[in-house]
Amino acid sequence: MGISSVPSFSKMRKLPCIFTLTLLLLCLTILLFTKTNTSSPLLFYSDVQTSNPITAPSLQTGAVSDGATIVSVTLNWELCRGWGAVDYIPCLDNFKVIRALKTRRHMERRERHCPEQSPRCLPPLPKGYKVPVPWPKSKDMIWYDNVPHPKLVEYKKDQNWVKKSDDYLIFPGGGTQFKEGVNHYTDFIEKTLPVIEWGRHVRVVLDVGCGVASFGGYLLDRNVITMSFAPKDEHEAQIQFALERGIPATLSVIGTQRLTFPDNAYDLIHCARCRVHWDADGGKPLLELNRILRPGGFFIWSATPVYRDDDRDKRVWKSMVALTRSMCWDVVAKTVDSTGIGLVIYRKPISFVRYFKRKENKPPICGPKDKKNSSWYVPLSSCVTLPPRSSWPLPWPNRLTSKPPSLATNPEAEEMFYKDTIHWSALVSDAYANNAAINWSSVRNVMDMNAGYGGFAAALTDQLLWVMNVVPVHVPDTLSVIFDRGLIGIYHDWCESLNTYPRTYDLLHSSFLFENLSQRCDMIDVVVEMDRILRPGGYLVVQDTMEMINKMRPILHSLHWSTAVHKDQFLFGKKGFWRPGRGSSKS
Repeated sequence: MGISSVPSFSKMRKLPCIFTLTLLLLCLTILLFTKTNTSSPLLFYSDVQTSNPITAPSLQTGAVSDGATIVSVTLNWELCRGWGAVDYIPCLDNFKVIRALKTRRHMERRERHCPEQSPRCLPPLPKGYKVPVPWPKSKDMIWYDNVPHPKLVEYKKDQNWVKKSDDYLIFPGGGTQFKEGVNHYTDFIEKTLPVIEWGRHVRVVLDVGCGVASFGGYLLDRNVITMSFAPKDEHEAQIQFALERGIPATLSVIGTQRLTFPDNAYDLIHCARCRVHWDADGGKPLLELNRILRPGGFFIWSATPVYRDDDRDKRVWKSMVALTRSMCWDVVAKTVDSTGIGLVIYRKPISFVRYFKRKENKPPICGPKDKKNSSWYVPLSSCVTLPPRSSWPLPWPNRLTSKPPSLATNPEAEEMFYKDTIHWSALVSDAYANNAAINWSSVRNVMDMNAGYGGFAAALTDQLLWVMNVVPVHVPDTLSVIFDRGLIGIYHDWCESLNTYPRTYDLLHSSFLFENLSQRCDMIDVVVEMDRILRPGGYLVVQDTMEMINKMRPILHSLHWSTAVHKDQFLFGKKGFWRPGRGSSKS
């Protein structure tokens, strides 16, 4: 799989006319894509090597010009095969490791178990796959063939989660706890506690065990960005439904490890019949929520122990009362609506002083070994994370551009933050937003693979899209700043597979990610993962050195992507519908 020169054209001596024509086309390509500082719109081109008749169908060749020499890469791509290949997630579908687990008591089977060697097979497309329904129509309906999973339709048919209608899956906006719809439910919450003030005071929400993410989907209309999460297959394809609808979501579970979020991140956390035993293992699941909930933030729990009085529910409620008191959480509201559904709203303390006034240091206060924001493959803690000495962010939308409370206090950090905001606003406006290479009307789900302060996402807030901001684990930690700004994100190591289904993002963006990353893992594996999570017809925007761009382009071409380079620092790519014709094992 190394880099080699393009095969000599002298081998085509029997075809002089074809040789001459090919040579002319090659020269034209080199001339076109080595020009820099052009102000004309970028246009994609299809890699001519993919249709070369001397190349076998499963052997794809891509070639690029670095201005002086032409390099190529030959890769043998094959389809993943076996059960679940269409929806293959390498770190969640490592069945060999999962079958060997010594215990499954704490949802270990739903946690990450990455293969030792990253797989290089490509998930096949579902039969009949189409370009997704555009937003906002997709909030209410998606193509059934894109996520052909009927079990949830039957299982939740009486609860208005999802229904099948002809070629579509329809989402009426109902749910187990939303008997009169999500809008009625969210109105009820705000009337119960007006200080919540959706979209101004409360901007960033986490929905635990989210179903098909209708709660988060409808809150988008109120300027609330919700990270919806659930385990893979707990309810068949619920997160895949959410992402196909264009609603922010990720696969995760509260099991034995911390969630991949920073401390003190969310304004509000919501759980409606989310089936988490909050008091398990000394309350570790709820202590994890305490870690990621912002001081002064709210936890809304809508479940039968809140409003029913059978023996089991009474036991759970009694345990919850004891646990939340030990964590110094206050009950600020407890009520039942007209449908008979009840909820309780807790509030996390603003000051750390209350924790030192407890009669008993149980659960204990976290010590120095529990490092701030450490959450990548870190076990759940049985201690209380103290609130920091910082204020609540300004109301939305002012918090987007104001100084984040978690930003370092030195003047240099503040200056760097404001310069970063100005830089991304100008770059998105000048180089991205008005670029002919990207049809922004088809872009809904966006991922920034190296988000920094979240400037790229902040510059796109006026667009009809949302951005998953990723802070790689090997770079300086800025994820708290991103949440302070009213945006969402996760930690991740790009040397491993992401916790998401294939074909879930419309655009991937990165800025100077690959130089450091290529020292830790193979560029091919990273590109394969990008191909897995990007939808057919989706876009790639990379700002990097020409050295990194020239390493990446031939790999993309071998996958039949079309690419263009702009000003010797921007790589634009577009994924097609191509899949190799032969299958191989995904293990």
